[in-house]
Amino acid sequence: MNESVMASLKAVDFFCGAGGMSYGLQTAGIKILAGIDNDYSCKETYETNITEAKFINKDISELEANELGNLLKINKNDNNLIFAGCSPCQYWSKVRTNKTKSLKSAFLLKNFERFIVHFRPGFVIVENVPGLATNKKQSILPDFIDFLQREGYSYNDGVINAVEYGVPQKRKRYLLIASRLTDNISLPTPELNPKLIVKNYLGVANGFNKIIAGHKDESDFQHTAAKLSEENLKRIGITPKSGGDRSSWKDNKVLQIPAYEGKDDIFRDVYARMYWDRPAPTITTRFNSFSNGRFGHPEEDRAISIREGATLQTFPKSFVFKGSNMACLARQIGNAVPPEIARRIGAHIINIAQNG
Repeated sequence: MNESVMASLKAVDFFCGAGGMSYGLQTAGIKILAGIDNDYSCKETYETNITEAKFINKDISELEANELGNLLKINKNDNNLIFAGCSPCQYWSKVRTNKTKSLKSAFLLKNFERFIVHFRPGFVIVENVPGLATNKKQSILPDFIDFLQREGYSYNDGVINAVEYGVPQKRKRYLLIASRLTDNISLPTPELNPKLIVKNYLGVANGFNKIIAGHKDESDFQHTAAKLSEENLKRIGITPKSGGDRSSWKDNKVLQIPAYEGKDDIFRDVYARMYWDRPAPTITTRFNSFSNGRFGHPEEDRAISIREGATLQTFPKSFVFKGSNMACLARQIGNAVPPEIARRIGAHIINIAQNG
């Protein structure tokens, strides 16, 4: 391996959040110069784990390219420079959100373009929800790709599933890798691994002691689980282990939820347990809530803990999350690029840089 290529590749992580992309690229051997995010609550987590990088707490629309260049001492046309842009994606998500509130985030790619034009990095990475690519009427992706091509970049893109990239989770994402150094651009190769199932990551055998709903772990391990109401404790208590769902109590007049009465075929995953022998569902920003998806523990009567969600996202157990409350930590974890996907992207870019 050409060690000089590994040593010289460096990245700036735009919209870095808690640092999933940064951590994965760093693990692959790429130096992280900085993470940029307007969410101050991510700062301590990022700086704790991405130790040699700067955390720039700024809205990208208010950050000037020259200012970034001065802060990081980066130059234009640096072949070894990588820009990763994993912008907030609520607008393109299938999950019902306030579209007015999230509209601003839909066009952050346009601001990302400013930095690409100014610095012309050797490589560009974009990771986002599949809706960025599939929402043809509203997506700005075609314009972004046209922009890249006008700037002399070749690219490859597609919708990938995290479970084919080392993550024990069904999580579809849009991925684009572009470079102005070569026309031979590909995405990391997907692979099927039957070991990417929940029982190989959670449970006592994997370092997770049995706990009850409402358990607080004051250590950095953060095996903390949300409290459950009396009704929800009863609901999960009669929900079958490993994959049971709310149909198990649909005829219970006390426990049945009026909004779901007679609607057994919709939202089947809310108030449901994960399966031991399947990958986890997509870990969202509300994964610590029993009522927000198939986030019930496969066996214990609770939602999965903060650390369990992070583990299913492929954060190592040594990764420390900092935040004022559980909601903040869950948001950091659910919004993150799974580090193992980022590591594979980083290793792939190293290979492209070495071999063209």
